[in-house]
Amino acid sequence: MKNLKTKYMGIELDNPIILGACNMAKHLDVLKKAEEHGVAAIVYRSLFEEQIQLERLQMDEELTEFNDIYAEMLTIHPNIKFAGCEEHLLNIRKAKESLSIPIIASLNAINEDTWIEYAKLLCETGVDGIELNLYQSPSDFNKEAKDIEEEQINIVNKIKQNISIPVSVKLSPDYTNILNYIKKLDGVGVDAFVLFNSFFQPNIDIMKEKHVKSINYSKEGDFKQSLKYTGLLFDNIHADICSSHGVSTGEDVIKLILSGSSCVQVVSTVYKHGLTQIGTIKKELEDWMDRKNYSSIEEFRGKLSKNKLDSNSFVYRRAQYVDLLMNSENIFGDSL
Repeated sequence: MKNLKTKYMGIELDNPIILGACNMAKHLDVLKKAEEHGVAAIVYRSLFEEQIQLERLQMDEELTEFNDIYAEMLTIHPNIKFAGCEEHLLNIRKAKESLSIPIIASLNAINEDTWIEYAKLLCETGVDGIELNLYQSPSDFNKEAKDIEEEQINIVNKIKQNISIPVSVKLSPDYTNILNYIKKLDGVGVDAFVLFNSFFQPNIDIMKEKHVKSINYSKEGDFKQSLKYTGLLFDNIHADICSSHGVSTGEDVIKLILSGSSCVQVVSTVYKHGLTQIGTIKKELEDWMDRKNYSSIEEFRGKLSKNKLDSNSFVYRRAQYVDLLMNSENIFGDSL
């Protein structure tokens, strides 16, 4: 039996496979089955500030709909206090109490005060860590990238100062210089980075001429952007790296660990193939380690990162791209 143990955010995991934040967490029995199939940790589905705000507005509208319907009365409803995020906190507390593997909370917020308030509340549920989802949808033409980054770094720093459990940051790749930004976040004590977030993108039905909603599952090969930046970051930051987005097979996991990842998050592949895919990925990883005579993850983690390669290697440079373009006929052969 190979030693698949790894450390993430200072937490020891039995293997490098984490179930990422998704709606599967709505069902405790599903989380228990994921644990039975060998998942090492679970990121509980995200707490969204926007959702709480919309629910509060909806309740206010429903409660005040018939106010002043009669001259003698101001309201027909008793004074009801909005529960806010209490249901989410209760459910994550139940998950933590019911499972023996680490549970990581996931938080999406907008305002600085809410980021800090919700992080404290999530910490009180007993979770093992918190994953902060940083994302900025550009809407102001006059706001500079530096201002956005500084605001987010300040929020993360304050959260770190206000809670006692490990903090990871899940990022999109859309920052001006993602390496520089991660280095700055690393400087305020972030325990881990998750590369990268998957966002739902808008689509249009051209016959009905309107926007439509659709589930955007990650596709084969989507993990390559994470592989690239993991290879560049390994041994250059203190925080751990967790790869995400398009991790589907044991082969994908092996590639990402070779580039420097401590672990991976899977979601789409579990939706597509079921919870048994977790065990399949683990077995593929173990079989490869057998063939290569590796006894533990640490023996090959980061082996193909930039710092471990020959200084003349072009793998992580633009020259690699130029080389591919110049020799494309050797890649595509007679199909051109």
